[in-house]
Amino acid sequence: MDKIRCKWCLGSDLEMKYHDTEWGVPLHDDNKLFEFMILDAFQAGLSWKTVLMKRENFRKAFDNFDAVRIASYDGKKLESLLQDPGIIRNKLKIESTIINAERFLKVKSEHGSFDNFIWQFTGGKPIINSWTDPKQVPADTRLSELMSKALREKGFKFVGSTICYAFMQAAGMVNDHTSDCFRYLEVQKL
Repeated sequence: MDKIRCKWCLGSDLEMKYHDTEWGVPLHDDNKLFEFMILDAFQAGLSWKTVLMKRENFRKAFDNFDAVRIASYDGKKLESLLQDPGIIRNKLKIESTIINAERFLKVKSEHGSFDNFIWQFTGGKPIINSWTDPKQVPADTRLSELMSKALREKGFKFVGSTICYAFMQAAGMVNDHTSDCFRYLEVQKL
């Protein structure tokens, strides 16, 4: 018998694999949190499948999401990224990645880790929702609005409330697997 999954991931094997192995898993590794934040910003206005299909190219183009290296990107590197057909070539999103790398490093130094800072919005543990229908899952919440405001105050770009909520879902800060999904209980044990 096939496993029941969240309906959003049923469109492709790539989306199902991501759903089954990463989405909603509580994440505390600063480098992965930074990667998810950047990818969620690039996803704005596009499908998640588009980002997943280009994810390996993003990793190569952005030095495996090494914030120290990205923060030092110059105009020449920016131009090369704008010419890279393997990524989403949006100038504002690329520029914001460089800015966000700088801000990310500053937050890490102020809080000991980015993890310490970002997980404060959920009290350090995942919020367990119990949606029975995908239509119940919100696009943003009061907490994602608070996170967005705090990040913008620290100078981050492309961190609106909806992007922050998508990040919270991806990083397991909220469990938005529908309650009938096989991952709903699994991610709660991680």
